[in-house]
Amino acid sequence: MKIIRIITVAAVIVCFWNCNPTEEIKVRDVWSAELANHWYQQQDWLRGCNFIPSTAINQLEMWQAETFDTTTIRRELGWAASIGMNAMRVYLHHLAWETDTAGFKDRMNQYLDIASDQGIRTIFVFFDDCWNPTYQAGKQPEPRPGIHNSGWVRDPGDILYEDTAKMFAELELYVKDVLKRFSKDNRIVLWDVYNEPGNSNYGNQSMTLLKKIFSWGREVNPSQPLSSAVWNAKLGDLNTFQLENSDVITYHQYQNDTLHRAALDTLRIYGKPMICTEYMARKHNSRFDNIMPLLKAENVGAISWGLVAGKTNTIYAWDTPIPDGSEPGLWFHDIFRKDGTPYKQEEVDLIKSLTGK
Repeated sequence: MKIIRIITVAAVIVCFWNCNPTEEIKVRDVWSAELANHWYQQQDWLRGCNFIPSTAINQLEMWQAETFDTTTIRRELGWAASIGMNAMRVYLHHLAWETDTAGFKDRMNQYLDIASDQGIRTIFVFFDDCWNPTYQAGKQPEPRPGIHNSGWVRDPGDILYEDTAKMFAELELYVKDVLKRFSKDNRIVLWDVYNEPGNSNYGNQSMTLLKKIFSWGREVNPSQPLSSAVWNAKLGDLNTFQLENSDVITYHQYQNDTLHRAALDTLRIYGKPMICTEYMARKHNSRFDNIMPLLKAENVGAISWGLVAGKTNTIYAWDTPIPDGSEPGLWFHDIFRKDGTPYKQEEVDLIKSLTGK
């Protein structure tokens, strides 16, 4: 990945969406390397998973009132805590907020209570350019047998380009409302503002929303850092903007340890803490035994994909469906079966040795 050195972003003047039109608000700058490293020194080594309960096929099924499953969330986060994990990355969705604003924030708080009780802090994700482009509130589809993330939905997806001005106004309200509610909440490690911008062939079309959410976030100025992970070396403009505007560096890497180390060496030029917010795809030789020790040795946060095999079907590889739904010989992601037994006991033993469990 071609890396361009950080350019200090000058503070600009904007107005909050709910402030007096004549009142000017100074938007904070990106955290300096010094401030970012000071923050990171206060954290334990972050290790965990991207989390969705096994009973939810997507973000909406996780967060809607009718299917918000605290029993499963508590049980499965308990399994994570039992092997020493202390951080989960969790996707939100604006439609769940739009449908039930107060209830959505209450359920976020319930989730944070459950996670905190297990010694787990949270990285929340706002927007996402991956998988299905359209969605609706209410009952979500059943999984398609053997297909990875058959029901996962983008946010905001294609609707952004149908009525852009209206959607930007709605999304601004959403982001600022959630950030203001939880801006000083120590149960939250970091705000991941946009997952894989430019995916699904959006490319630079995602740049406008990426710029806006960083601006909205800095207007609120939460105590937690803001970041968006680089994930594709070919998206040069997006990569540059993400790296120059993230308070701490986050990235995705699903390849072997040699290529993962090369990514670390490339990103080290920024002088900021690094957190890998997606890794571990066994088929691609990104495994716990070769990646997690590397990340611990380098003091890089280690957030793998998948905790419990469930409705997202992430035991199946992205590009290798099994239409009859039979279990693959090699799981792609995930650690536990739905009954809490490990997919591979030796992996769990390794994770516990690295986390001190």
